[in-house]
Amino acid sequence: MSHLRLATRRSPLALAQATEVASRLELSGTTCEIVEVVTTGDRQNDVPLTTIAGQGVFTAEVQHAVLEGRADVAVHSAKDLPSVTPEGLIIACVPERRDPADVLVGRSLAGLGPGATVATGSPRRRSLLAERRPDLNFVELRGNMAARLAAVNESGIDAVVAAAAALDRLGWSEQIAERLDPEWFVPQVGQGAIALETRPDDAVTLRALAAIHDADAAIRLTCERAFLAELGAGCAIPAAAHATWHNGTLSLSGMMAAPSGIRVLRFRESGSDAQALGVLVARYIRDELGGGDLPTSR
Repeated sequence: MSHLRLATRRSPLALAQATEVASRLELSGTTCEIVEVVTTGDRQNDVPLTTIAGQGVFTAEVQHAVLEGRADVAVHSAKDLPSVTPEGLIIACVPERRDPADVLVGRSLAGLGPGATVATGSPRRRSLLAERRPDLNFVELRGNMAARLAAVNESGIDAVVAAAAALDRLGWSEQIAERLDPEWFVPQVGQGAIALETRPDDAVTLRALAAIHDADAAIRLTCERAFLAELGAGCAIPAAAHATWHNGTLSLSGMMAAPSGIRVLRFRESGSDAQALGVLVARYIRDELGGGDLPTSR
């Protein structure tokens, strides 16, 4: 029986994810302990995400815990990972993925009156909502999930956008007012997935993680991350990708938008090579549809 130290952020959602991973591993005969880490993003919780996006502010310290030998596995929300994996680590395992969709808490889209205020720190979410509802007003929102949900109906906030998987993991799914269809409200790359990093020469950890690896989830994540890497995008750019399986065929829906939501570019393609498909969709949106000319900030 092996024993693994799982490094994770200290937020309630991150701890719930690490506990989920530990439970899966323990069912396969591996004991676990959780190593809590405070990240730069946690310390800078009053800074808009657009200011610190793409810098690994929610992942770097967790990765360092593994690189420095204080932990065996780095547990991440896959959506927080920069598109380039640091030297000395590999994404060794992607467990079964939860619902990647975004949701509204407070009111449904149809239930939001003219000029209603929606709280979200994500340019992607603002762009996609503005595409359908250009009348909406948007405000920034940081903090843990409990603080975000508590903002509904306070300070003039009518709804909050969140990830379905986050509410599911926290046991708060009953608060969802509407699930937004990923076919039009394209999720952030990796949303709903957990990515487990370790050192490539750690054979004991690699064997333990193989027991909970979901090959289909890993292929979808590889495809979406290839899209993100090709664009060179992070949270500051309204871009997203959602990979799915249809009758055994891998498909990828990609989007890129102006922050105003006035212009949203979309492209969907299928293929057999996850990496190549992600690159193809990103290049088409950027080069053929003109995404390279979109403004990426207000």
